[in-house]
Amino acid sequence: MPSAIYEHLGSRQFSRLIYGAIVGLGLIVALEHEEPGAAVMAATLVGTGIAIGLTELYSEFLGTEVAARRRVDRAHFREMAANVAAVIFGASFPALFFVLAAVGAMEIDTAFKIAKWSGLPLTAFYGFAAARLRGEGRPAALLQAAVVALIGGFLIALKALLH
Repeated sequence: MPSAIYEHLGSRQFSRLIYGAIVGLGLIVALEHEEPGAAVMAATLVGTGIAIGLTELYSEFLGTEVAARRRVDRAHFREMAANVAAVIFGASFPALFFVLAAVGAMEIDTAFKIAKWSGLPLTAFYGFAAARLRGEGRPAALLQAAVVALIGGFLIALKALLH
């Protein structure tokens, strides 16, 4: 495995990306039948990703300062910011499909389908990789991958039942 991928998979940003991806999936599932335009959907994903990321940064910053009873140093702040960037990226990534729909490269229904269903294998891969990096065998890693994918599957199934 290339060292850059190994480092990414072993970082805190790894877990934050999964968090962001689930947030993005929740938005996609919630808005799919509202029929927003492709550009509106892309902006909603990016805007929500930024809002959640900045909220997380502020709450982490404030919580750290209060708990430590001192200011957060630059190195710790940079680590927090990197984690937040991963949340924003995870939540915003599906916007790519809606940008493609906005420029006519695909239909918006296709963008919704790809955005919705691409999140499941991505989160499953990250769950599997996390377990393997922790030293788990393949069966335990596959179980963890299934569990994290079920979170996204739950959102999709809930929307299907309610719509």
